[in-house]
Amino acid sequence: MTSKQRAYLKSLASVLNPTFQVGKSSLTPEITEAIGESFNNNELIKVSVLKNCADDPREIAEYVAERTHSELVQVIGKKFVLYKPFKENPKIVLPK
Repeated sequence: MTSKQRAYLKSLASVLNPTFQVGKSSLTPEITEAIGESFNNNELIKVSVLKNCADDPREIAEYVAERTHSELVQVIGKKFVLYKPFKENPKIVLPK
C-alpha cells in the first residue's frame, strides 16, 4: 500500500466511530473472529483499545491484521484502523 493510498484511507476513517472495543480481558478469540466477520459488511474498520487494557495497541492491531488478513492503516493513541477490500465489487477505490 502506498503512502497516498494510506492517506486516503486515513481521511475516510477520520469520520468513523469505533466498531469494536478491546477491554480489560485484552484480545480474545471472539473479538478477533467478530472483527474478521465484520469485514463481510465493511471494508474499513476502526477499533478502540480501552484504558483498562494493559496490552500495547500497536501489537494488538498487528495481531488482528494478521489474523483477519487485513491491512493496518494507522494506529493513533488507543485506536487503530484496518482495511480489507471486498473480493468482488470493492466500495472503496484507492488512488493509484
